[in-house]
Amino acid sequence: MEHAKRILDDVEETRNAFKGKDNDIQGRIRLTVSAAYARLYIVPFIPELLRRHPKLEIEIDFTDKTVDIVEQGYNIAFRMGELQSSSILAKRIADNPMFLVASPEYLSRAGEPQTPAELADHTCIPFAKLNHWQFKDNHGAIHNVAVNGPIKVNSGDAIDDLVQAGVGIGLGSLWHVGPALRAGRVRRVLPSYKAWPATRIWAVRPSGRLTPKRIKVFLDYIEKVIHTTNEKRYGDLLPSQGDE
Repeated sequence: MEHAKRILDDVEETRNAFKGKDNDIQGRIRLTVSAAYARLYIVPFIPELLRRHPKLEIEIDFTDKTVDIVEQGYNIAFRMGELQSSSILAKRIADNPMFLVASPEYLSRAGEPQTPAELADHTCIPFAKLNHWQFKDNHGAIHNVAVNGPIKVNSGDAIDDLVQAGVGIGLGSLWHVGPALRAGRVRRVLPSYKAWPATRIWAVRPSGRLTPKRIKVFLDYIEKVIHTTNEKRYGDLLPSQGDE
């Protein structure tokens, strides 16, 4: 049903374009995105988008699960990391730099590792079952380390909370740990090493059709506000151009 509705929305937009109404952006945009990310980078900017284009309708499904966007009728899904499917179209929206962080209290108590290998002797907080971390040094060498700790969680927000509470060392996205870094509640660990591979935030959509104008307007707007917001909040922490 949702798949059929999406097709009808696209047909209606095409009909309006042929009627000379291409500047009148309208119709429904159905998207799925992580609630934690949307709260910071999508939802706050929707009111301005609707002021500019009052005939748009936005439907957001908050989930951390990877859903079949074709089968479930989504126009857009925001995804992080490596993309698994080649049957979708993807637009790179932003970098997603990862930082190794710990609280000053933990580092005072346990000491500060000087190399990735020393993380094996520290209490770490893996994301779910991802207990192998990779880092790239300034010479391009890749360092692999198996990490362990008393707790594993599948939430970046929870990792941030546990790190701030002094439980151990965590590896988190900038948008999760950035506020605590800025406030001094956590510190970067091994700052001369980069988490590897570099990760991105993507907007994916079904393949096999031209991009409806309402979708292009939405994605261009969101990409711009995310870039502006990140530069304003974390400019000096963002990777430089070509820093892969």
